[in-house]
Amino acid sequence: MSHPVTIFTGQWADLPLAELAPKMKSLGYDGLELACWGDHFDVEKAAKSSKYCQGQRAILKKAGLDCWAISNHLAGQLTCDPNDDARSNNFGNLPADCNNKAEKKRAWAIESMKQSAKAAHNMGVKVVNGFTGSPIWHMLYSFPPASDKMIDDGFKYFAKIWNPILDEFDKYGIRFALEVHPTEIAFDIFSAQRALEAIGNRPAFGFNFDPSHLVWQGMDPVEFIKAFPDRIYHVHIKDAKTTLDGRTGLLSSHINFGQPKRGWDFRSPGHGDVDFEEIIRELNRIGYSGPLSVEWEDCGMEREYGAADASAFVRAIDFSPSNTAFDAAFNK
Repeated sequence: MSHPVTIFTGQWADLPLAELAPKMKSLGYDGLELACWGDHFDVEKAAKSSKYCQGQRAILKKAGLDCWAISNHLAGQLTCDPNDDARSNNFGNLPADCNNKAEKKRAWAIESMKQSAKAAHNMGVKVVNGFTGSPIWHMLYSFPPASDKMIDDGFKYFAKIWNPILDEFDKYGIRFALEVHPTEIAFDIFSAQRALEAIGNRPAFGFNFDPSHLVWQGMDPVEFIKAFPDRIYHVHIKDAKTTLDGRTGLLSSHINFGQPKRGWDFRSPGHGDVDFEEIIRELNRIGYSGPLSVEWEDCGMEREYGAADASAFVRAIDFSPSNTAFDAAFNK
């Protein structure tokens, strides 16, 4: 059985959902992974009103689309980040009176993440994707030296913030899927293991597997699936390509995406370094049956062309596992 092919709407938040939905149906998608900003999905409204959720569902149904997950990345980022600069002002649906007020941002974000559990329940989906932020990401390069205690305390802080959030997820039978990603509490295999340990391995917390964030770090994304076969709650199909030429570096010199002097960049699926065939084989092996959700980011490609190209690519690489050995016929 093939997987549903969806697209994350975060990169399309400039378009109203009523316009975006039929467009994505025409480009070959089965459903949308709704971003919790723009007008695509309002967490506060959805938590309070099943009628609001019915309205969003009706827009999707009219276009012939479904929804298997919502994504509250921006609020999630503010739960554990220091929030001590202006980058997160006006983040997503953050109220303007929270700007430049670190703890006010955090309080709003924690409440938003708690509400997203009930919102998902009202919407009839079982997974909320998102970020956690990190109180220790800025300590990644250990100078001035960061002690082991500082790092340990960072994971304890994450658990302090997120265990009450996850209590709400347990209450509604919803799972949170962290997109393992630089700037989050978990950005590779070993930090993901520590994050799970910090919250006592509670089942409400798992991962939105996105190979693009692993491959440019030098990891084999398949190894992540092997490490957490029971924690892959959602899958992003996104690509990245390293462009190291002896002058460029993986830290990318404070050069923004799409610029030629970067040492790596995101690419439309199938146009980078990710080996998606091996990923599909491993997802089939662990029995993953959820969506393959395109997160489309490619500064070198027009986005509607890219979305259509990505949809066709995912259909081409998605295959069901075999239910028999290829040489079984020789035994007859």
